[in-house]
Amino acid sequence: MNFPWYARSSFAIASGAALAFSFPNYNLPLLAWISVTLLILAAYGARPAVAPVYGLIQGMIFFPISLTWIDVVMQQYGNVDPWTSAAVLALVGLAGGLISAVFTWGIALAARKGSAFTCALAPFLWVALEFARAHLPIFAFPWNLIGYAASGNLALVQMTVVTGIYGLSLLVAGYGALLAYAILSGRNRAWKAVIVASGLLVLVAHSGARFVPFAPARQVAHLVQTNFPQSEEYPSNWIQLHTADLDDLQTISIRAAVQEPGLIVWPEVPAPFSLQDQAFARRAIQIARDSGSPFLIGVEGWKRNGSGPWMAGNTAVLIDSSGRRVFSYDKIHLVPFGEYVPLRRWLTFTGKLTADIGDFTPGTQYAVGQLASGTFATYICYEAVFPEAVRRFTKNGAELLINISNDGWFGRSAAPAQHLMMARVRAVENRRWLLRDTNNGYTVSVDPYGRIVAEMPTDVRGELNAPYDFRTGLTPYTRLGDWLAWLCVLASVFLLGSAFAKRLA
Repeated sequence: MNFPWYARSSFAIASGAALAFSFPNYNLPLLAWISVTLLILAAYGARPAVAPVYGLIQGMIFFPISLTWIDVVMQQYGNVDPWTSAAVLALVGLAGGLISAVFTWGIALAARKGSAFTCALAPFLWVALEFARAHLPIFAFPWNLIGYAASGNLALVQMTVVTGIYGLSLLVAGYGALLAYAILSGRNRAWKAVIVASGLLVLVAHSGARFVPFAPARQVAHLVQTNFPQSEEYPSNWIQLHTADLDDLQTISIRAAVQEPGLIVWPEVPAPFSLQDQAFARRAIQIARDSGSPFLIGVEGWKRNGSGPWMAGNTAVLIDSSGRRVFSYDKIHLVPFGEYVPLRRWLTFTGKLTADIGDFTPGTQYAVGQLASGTFATYICYEAVFPEAVRRFTKNGAELLINISNDGWFGRSAAPAQHLMMARVRAVENRRWLLRDTNNGYTVSVDPYGRIVAEMPTDVRGELNAPYDFRTGLTPYTRLGDWLAWLCVLASVFLLGSAFAKRLA
């Protein structure tokens, strides 16, 4: 089919919008299943020199619409004017569009070998490019991969235990490619395949959940939602100004653990908590001792190497019931422009995007801690979107996953719901219970099959009795990692090489 340029542009725009509307807060996940179809139609038959434009258009639509929360963060907490924040969001769309441009270039190049070859390449190339987006130096950003649009279905998400999230992406992209092939070829056999594939997907999605087991929970944790207001700056006497709030949180924590003994968790918070602050350290120790339970808390962890300068880390610390500090983990995947400014020497204008946030130093160890009945790992905020990172915690021996986060930066934008959507998949991939404790929501307990079994309302201060258990054993994904994504990379290289050779012949 030889579509005119305006039809191709319309397909690209529709593809970006359909994919964006698949995610929270639009919540129309079925649109993701046709988004790849539309992008293939935009690129198929176009000249390879022109086809990248359609991918660029798709990215310029998808990323800004699905990531509007970036604008919220910059304007509310970075003192960035609307025009500058809009420009930065457009740059995010441009960067994402460049990745989509590689996809449409590949489709146009493969078209010389026919629609069947092109649509066979498409899902592998799509996943390979998502995998590349997750591993870019400095700017890796695997947010809203297409597979997450299907992850809300309890039956479909179970495949991630073998393939990771990239298996779901391959499924969604593969369906879109099959539909594109039926449209491009017009063959009855292709349309019958679409009907059969659609029927099987509907059957599994509708009826498969009844076959997903339930996981028993023999432990309880007390997830404290602190609900501190997000601020642009924190005065040196912040702790003293919020003494009443801390007294309240201390009472909530101790009361809950005395009534039902169990781990107490405080999230990453927008506050200068530090165990170097003796007053705060005494309070943290008192919570652990008076409750008789271990206490896990997010703090600014200050360290120095020898006589060198002090360095701050975004740190999770466990204090046992006797008041001893027995575990700490320093966040490894820091948020660019939020927790540090990458390439600061050249990107001098970006300092204001982080307002009064200083640079953190990344950790290096995927640390695993010990509780009375089992082992655990704590990863912090943004790290929940990196499948490989959470897998490494599990492979290192973690029998329970704990994610602490401050999603207050996002306001009530789509970001907290998107963040939870992605964090939930990490529980399934590794078949571990996930305790997710946030400053203002969503605070939840997720079972190893992806069910949210306990949830606290957003924007309130309180405590959630969160059921959980420790689990041993390693899933195929935990053992093998992103084998499917690497297979897609190899398939893409081979098929694109074949298409390129065809063009030269």
